[in-house]
Amino acid sequence: MATVSAPAGTAGVPAGERGATTIADRVVAKIAARAAREALRAACPDDPTDAHATVTVRRREVRPPFGEARLHIAVELGYPVDIGAHAGLVRRHVTERIRELADMTVSGVVVRVELLHSPQLADRGRGRVR
Repeated sequence: MATVSAPAGTAGVPAGERGATTIADRVVAKIAARAAREALRAACPDDPTDAHATVTVRRREVRPPFGEARLHIAVELGYPVDIGAHAGLVRRHVTERIRELADMTVSGVVVRVELLHSPQLADRGRGRVR
């Protein structure tokens, strides 16, 4: 039978006092941005979309062990589009991916549409769309 010993310097230190693993905010932001792009590309495969994320992470003694995140995500969408449906899709997918990949709870996801791409404007240059 194999014996497992504690790393040097940790003998006699309770597990809860040895330290903790944390996930950097920028890692959570990258996961969130990628998840947002995945959701938008699945919804509109022919429409080029972009998303980036800023994130605020609150660390608390909650389960799962890596804390709780509040996310703010900015996206670009094609026009015309159902903005509410796309924002909901992004919210759900980002929440699911953060839980899966970072083992964090998500207390809120704010989706902000920064830009709408119009094919009419791309074809005619700058001008009014009617």
